[in-house]
Amino acid sequence: MEIVSERVSLERGADRTTVVISARLSKGRETLLVSWFVAWLCCGIYVMYARTQLPTGDPARQYLLAFLAFWAYFAIKVGRAVLWRLKGFELWRVKDGVLTIKDSIFGYGKANDYFVQNITKLGLLNIDRTSWKWQLNESFWVIGGERLGFEHLGRKVAFGKGLSDEEAKRLLPILKHELAKARKAED
Repeated sequence: MEIVSERVSLERGADRTTVVISARLSKGRETLLVSWFVAWLCCGIYVMYARTQLPTGDPARQYLLAFLAFWAYFAIKVGRAVLWRLKGFELWRVKDGVLTIKDSIFGYGKANDYFVQNITKLGLLNIDRTSWKWQLNESFWVIGGERLGFEHLGRKVAFGKGLSDEEAKRLLPILKHELAKARKAED
């Protein structure tokens, strides 16, 4: 097993290559994220309690119900991001002519398979670092920050969540080499 960085490891076998990227944060950021999520839950629970204290015909009950619907949506989004940062991994595997990419939380997640013969334009993503979208995507309270991408049957696929520029530049030649090796084995 090769250690690319403290969050990225690489394992090469005779018939497969596997890359594991941990989504872990520094302890300070992890504490901040979990504290924010707990505060979000406490606010929602208080609003639920306050809604039960209002009389049945009060129009504020409807407002609070709408508020709670939005609160629940963001509680789910942030809860998923917290789980991703605490127990999440991105897994890549090149085996038998297939690149498999899986976002795994507690070992669960959907694996997407891409035939290496159909992968084109593999490279670093062109990121406009002055845009607000990049700033949001780089924040630690969302699942995102993809650095690598390719086209598969005309569809763009982004992966490499949370990789630094240096990690992405180190992994790209390795991945290109492994895909070329898998293409040769398929021919």
